[in-house]
Amino acid sequence: MVKISNSLVGVLNFHTLLISFPVIGIALWLRIKSPTECELFLQLPLLVVGVFLFVVSVLGFVGSCFRDSIFLCLYLFLLFLLILAMAAFTVFAFVVTNKNIGQAISGKGYREYRLGDYSHWLQKRVGDRKNWRAIHGCLKEAKVCGRLEDDIGTKASEFYRKNLSPIQSGCCKPPTYCGFTYVNATYWLIPRSGLSSSNSDCKTWSNDQDKLCYGCNACKGGVLATLKNGWKKVVILNAALLAFVIVIYSVGCCAFRNNKSHSHHTHFYRGGYH
Repeated sequence: MVKISNSLVGVLNFHTLLISFPVIGIALWLRIKSPTECELFLQLPLLVVGVFLFVVSVLGFVGSCFRDSIFLCLYLFLLFLLILAMAAFTVFAFVVTNKNIGQAISGKGYREYRLGDYSHWLQKRVGDRKNWRAIHGCLKEAKVCGRLEDDIGTKASEFYRKNLSPIQSGCCKPPTYCGFTYVNATYWLIPRSGLSSSNSDCKTWSNDQDKLCYGCNACKGGVLATLKNGWKKVVILNAALLAFVIVIYSVGCCAFRNNKSHSHHTHFYRGGYH
């Protein structure tokens, strides 16, 4: 049983050790090459995950192969912290993204998103200037609004039936309640009668293709809607990984307990002959 549990821990950690190398490599590559705001946004989390995987894997591999109780103890301690962190993240992500979002607009194929529909925590994150500058940079690099340029010749009735993504709906056109007149997908005019709302987003909208509605709260709402959809998938994946890590932790505990027992019996057996 000692050999089986130690071998299993060793094999599992050898594979996670191999996984850590490309993760660290990608993070360093993003750092070395001319980094953009969007790439720097990803670099630090990747590096932290890669280094953590490397350290934990080395501790588990060495501890299991050499039956070193100190290394296994450190390994189990870090795994326990990881389990707590993953469980906390799963609950937290579920709580902050649990609201129904997106308002259906009569006669339109797309929904519109408002920043106030989200948790205060998420609102503060996108409301922070530094965070939003990085997100804004990502949106411009991805050319999310540039994709609508193909619809420049599209009639208003056809455009209104389009199923726009949350980001396209919030960042690439003015909110419907403002009452702008459609010219093309990214160009809208104020009607002679004036705007229908005094909301700040209506004044923020610009036909300048570098500005559009990137500064609007509707854009931030669209980003959070996309984030929520992504986090739902992450929560499911995280729950599956959490179950896997708990299994690894259980096997590690078994190996640690067996090593201690084996060491005790060996010491006792040798002591009987002196």
